[in-house]
Amino acid sequence: MARARRRRVTSRSVERRGRGVRGSVLPLDAPGRRSRAEKFDMLVLEAFAPVDDRWNERLRGLDIAVDDVPRIHALDPDSVNWPPEVVADGPVPLSRLVPAGVDRHANATRARIVLFRRPLEQRAEESDDLVDLLHEVLVQQVATYLDVDPDVIDPDGYSPED
Repeated sequence: MARARRRRVTSRSVERRGRGVRGSVLPLDAPGRRSRAEKFDMLVLEAFAPVDDRWNERLRGLDIAVDDVPRIHALDPDSVNWPPEVVADGPVPLSRLVPAGVDRHANATRARIVLFRRPLEQRAEESDDLVDLLHEVLVQQVATYLDVDPDVIDPDGYSPED
């Protein structure tokens, strides 16, 4: 009985069998190739731009950071009281203002606003809603940082058409 000879597998034969092209289809700089976290980061920059344009001089010592989920807990879980530096939706924190200070290695740290990506994404239906929510949270946090009323930071309100 004759043995069937196996053909060598090549990229052309794999493609011929309907498995498609291996590897990425989109170029590295294509917007569709960005991860959800990268898209969120771009929306944060878009939402922060109007505040930064107006308050740039006073915000030079402030950083913006993004974390996937909050790692903080309410002061009183029964009544869900949050300190003023936390913006929350009920029991779920959406962002936190971390004041400047000194880390455990005795290095000076800058003040920063930490936005929690997943809770914010879950509260927005579309990317426009998310930009509006991000802007509101950032305005509240910047107001806390500068110790002013949020209406001082954004007196006209924000709309995506700006």
